[in-house]
Amino acid sequence: MYYYIKNTLEKAKKLDFKSKNDKFVAVLTSAEWLENRNKFDMGIEMDIDLSVIHSTKAEVNYDSLTGTFSIPNIENISAPNTNFAFALDEKGIVFIDDSGFVNKLIGNIISTKRWIMPSLERFIFDFLEQIVAKDQIVLENLDKELDTIESNILEGEEKDPSLRVSRIRSDLRDLRVHYEQLLELSQELEENENDFFKEENTRYFHLFTQRVSRLHDFTASLREYSIQIRDIYQSKLDIKQNRIMALLTVITSIFMPLTLIAGWYGMNFKYMPELEYRAAYPIVIAVSIIIVIISLIFFKKKKWL
Repeated sequence: MYYYIKNTLEKAKKLDFKSKNDKFVAVLTSAEWLENRNKFDMGIEMDIDLSVIHSTKAEVNYDSLTGTFSIPNIENISAPNTNFAFALDEKGIVFIDDSGFVNKLIGNIISTKRWIMPSLERFIFDFLEQIVAKDQIVLENLDKELDTIESNILEGEEKDPSLRVSRIRSDLRDLRVHYEQLLELSQELEENENDFFKEENTRYFHLFTQRVSRLHDFTASLREYSIQIRDIYQSKLDIKQNRIMALLTVITSIFMPLTLIAGWYGMNFKYMPELEYRAAYPIVIAVSIIIVIISLIFFKKKKWL
């Protein structure tokens, strides 16, 4: 599909490559690109294999700027990324995409954007903005979820959250890498090494760089938060285990003297005068009770119980 950048994107049946004033946007499949790439006269031979794209990046060539996008599904970050490529020069930009993702973003731009001063730079800015449009909301929801998990842990109501927190931390790591790559791409555009863009319009790329930088910082802080929550949960487990061990130690300490008494009078010596006393049995019971009471009072004072 072909578009010209006017006050909005206007669909065209074909492009007039002789016109230098009208900037264009083209969205082609891999097969269409191979068939029509010579018409764009960008001085490159891009043999696109979208299946081997693994990152978002840009590369400056003599007559063009080329690159790839690898975009995570913000609603299911663990799902496979959407991959597509692009090439641009001073006349316009070409997207090579087999997924339909680019057409979806362009449809959003057509329905929501009207430009007073249309330009290739403004279109690229709005396109990049569409890529991260929902990210802030998703990150805020993750922040709220982590807050809830932390509150439940501190109140003792949370079952083992390790699996969910680990999944969130993994997603945040992927997003952090994604934003780092977007930052590098935006900085490459802002550098404007080939003078494809008007100098006064490179501010759009600077604005996008600032936004992605904030998303990157937010993601990094959330990842640190998820690590802290894991440590809090581990600390609560350690405290619980220490309490159990302390209780077992107290019980053992109380019954040790009783065990000693039982072992002492369990010996089969012939001459044990206590065995002949009628009061020996109740005396031993009383002594055992006194030992238990004294032990409990001692542990209470030491705040071990």
